[in-house]
Amino acid sequence: MDKKDKSSLFKIKYNAPVTLTFALICLAALVLGYATKNSVTRQFFAVYRSRVSLAWFVRLIGHSLGHVDFDHFFGNMTLFLLLGPILEEKYGSKDLIEMIVICSVVESAVQMIFVPHTALLGASGIVFMMIILASAVNIKEGGIPLTMILVIMIYLGKEIWAQFTTHDNISHLTHIVGGLCGAFFGFAYARIAAGKKTS
Repeated sequence: MDKKDKSSLFKIKYNAPVTLTFALICLAALVLGYATKNSVTRQFFAVYRSRVSLAWFVRLIGHSLGHVDFDHFFGNMTLFLLLGPILEEKYGSKDLIEMIVICSVVESAVQMIFVPHTALLGASGIVFMMIILASAVNIKEGGIPLTMILVIMIYLGKEIWAQFTTHDNISHLTHIVGGLCGAFFGFAYARIAAGKKTS
């Protein structure tokens, strides 16, 4: 191994642009929230039922970027940064952005319809989407991976149970919605890939 090869081993790469940019925006949103005593967070990074405006449209997606505090942020980003690069490599940056945006909008709609008087913020729904989606990467035509079934049973089963048995500040409904989005995307993209092979 020559010197050039050795030096490349220690070069820092922006390896997963969507994942890393999302995490950095989340961090910036959190810092802005602290700086403005949560004024910016409520205006742009939390979703709740309100009159339709430009800020309302921003919140449909922006709520996934907002976090209450650093514990909330680090809790979500740990799994997000672990799963994001894997999924970005598998599906591509453009498709991952589409999945994040669609999942965020679906979460917003469910929140405003079923829990209209409560604000929702955080990337946990996106993280649950990623957990299920990561378990679906090996979907082949004519078969469902057993690991995916087990992940759905464990993660979504736990959240469904918690939705009806616990009263805390965690949006278990959002986790369920995110997981269902992940399952939908997993099957949808597997079908698209199968169609490309047969064409």
